[in-house]
Amino acid sequence: MARKSEKYIEGGLFAGALFTVLTTALILGVLLYETVIFFSDVSIVEFLTDRQWTPLFDEKHFGILPLLSGTILTTLVAIAFSVPVGLVIAIYLNEYSGRRFRSIVKPMLEMLAAVPTVVYGFFALVIITPFLQGIIPGLAGFSALSAGLVMGIMIIPYVTSLSEDALFAVPYSLREAAYGMGSTRFQTAFRVTLPAASSGVIVAIILAISRAIGETMIVAIAAGQQPRLTMNPLVPIETITAYIVQVSLGDVPHNSLEYRTIFAAGITLFALTFLLNSMGNWLRKKFREKYD
Repeated sequence: MARKSEKYIEGGLFAGALFTVLTTALILGVLLYETVIFFSDVSIVEFLTDRQWTPLFDEKHFGILPLLSGTILTTLVAIAFSVPVGLVIAIYLNEYSGRRFRSIVKPMLEMLAAVPTVVYGFFALVIITPFLQGIIPGLAGFSALSAGLVMGIMIIPYVTSLSEDALFAVPYSLREAAYGMGSTRFQTAFRVTLPAASSGVIVAIILAISRAIGETMIVAIAAGQQPRLTMNPLVPIETITAYIVQVSLGDVPHNSLEYRTIFAAGITLFALTFLLNSMGNWLRKKFREKYD
């Protein structure tokens, strides 16, 4: 009886894993199918090298570079803010704070991940943008800086929670050895514990970057819808995800060339996150080999 139950459980687990793989394969298949049709009408060289993205205009250009630069720009702003803040919080919770304080603060931080992103978008538009305009004269009402900062606030829980778990998993004997050699708590945290937990911290950062790249509502509300090839965070831009929303909710006819641009943009986003995750796995293995 026990063996039959184990077989049923094993079959259920296998079915769950197979369902995940099939779902991913179907999504990728749809993207590839529509993208191939798109590239039968648009040169892939133009798609990768043209500096303008105006598929909905009379004078059509299909260069993905403006959308790609907007996506990378907002992600860089978000990571530049969230990684230092998230790591500092994680180190404080793990190395300095008491257990009671940690048990209260950590769940509160993780609650930020449950806030709907549309709320973050309006927070960026109504609160952060006017605040930044008071500091930076001439800042536009929509900007990559405002959207990126709020995206950074949104992904702090990812960096903090996963990094804190990685730090917590470091054997306490390493800390005791550092203290025994005369290290201060600060030196132990940054020269012993953090390097030992580097593989887990890298995973946290990679997950946060992937989350920022795929964010939609914040950039759609606060970054603007002006595709431009720039790395200036003070001007309106458009990201890949924001463009997909714009076309999906607009009046673009289905099965038209303009509509199929969202699949070409989607496969670009898929390739970007796939390369990012692959690089993260490679870095994690390298750091793990270094400190094992």
